Amino acid sequence: MQKSYREELVGVFGDPIDENPTVILEQAAFQACQLNYRYLNILVKSEDLEQAILGMKAMHMKGINLTIPHKCAVLPYLDGISKEASIIGAVNTIVVKDGKLLGENTDGKGFLTSLQENDITVLGQEIMILGAGGAARAIAVELALAGAKKITIVNRSRQRGEELTTLIQEKTSCQAEFLLWNKTISIPEEINILVNATSIGLFPNVEQKPDLDESSLRPDLIVCDVIPNHPRTQLLKMAEQQGAKTIDGLGMLVNQGAINFQLWTGKKAPVEVMKQAIQKEFGLEESL
Repeated sequence: MQKSYREELVGVFGDPIDENPTVILEQAAFQACQLNYRYLNILVKSEDLEQAILGMKAMHMKGINLTIPHKCAVLPYLDGISKEASIIGAVNTIVVKDGKLLGENTDGKGFLTSLQENDITVLGQEIMILGAGGAARAIAVELALAGAKKITIVNRSRQRGEELTTLIQEKTSCQAEFLLWNKTISIPEEINILVNATSIGLFPNVEQKPDLDESSLRPDLIVCDVIPNHPRTQLLKMAEQQGAKTIDGLGMLVNQGAINFQLWTGKKAPVEVMKQAIQKEFGLEESL
């Protein structure tokens, strides 16, 4: 077989993008499977998204991930969208197939898997989600479809928060409520799981933390943060100090990355290799 010096290209479009560590786990997976793929972190401004999508097609890329602020804005440029992504109204992964751009959403599925890996059930739980952007939409819809009893959306923008609340109510059997985030939020006692789905705490702003009443973070509460860089966020540190069980963003990152890998390559992802790679990157000793 003739040797090829061309690499198949995948990657991520976002702004900011420098701190996104997905490249670490995807490249480890490509190497382990001896695939000539390259994952690129690509800075794409909002006003340049259409041109970036056209460029992706022109360069015959296999696909792309999308992060802030493109998960919803990309929808008009796609040729098709999965059922789940359609309900969510956001896409974090594009697969190029026969020249067509197909949108998927693996964020919520990755988050659910991380809960399952920590022996946490969603069925019948009352959940509070901070944020109403692309990641929050994906997580909220997947949690609702998995049997959550009630989801409370907390967001600074009333319009986006109410839109997500209405989406849950109309597309799932889960109850939903919206709270305007215009003051310090206290976590109600009936909440079982708290999820930070905002960018608060993302590198380089690692000292930032959500405006929450720290005393309301109880020992019986499960606190999750989707921030992968750095995974030991201020929110999780606060929660641990109050005795709460915490789940960082690396599990979600690895699990959605594994789904992306299979979508792009058609091969099963080496999940343990991906976990070890990201664990090593952040100097973590405990398994994910």
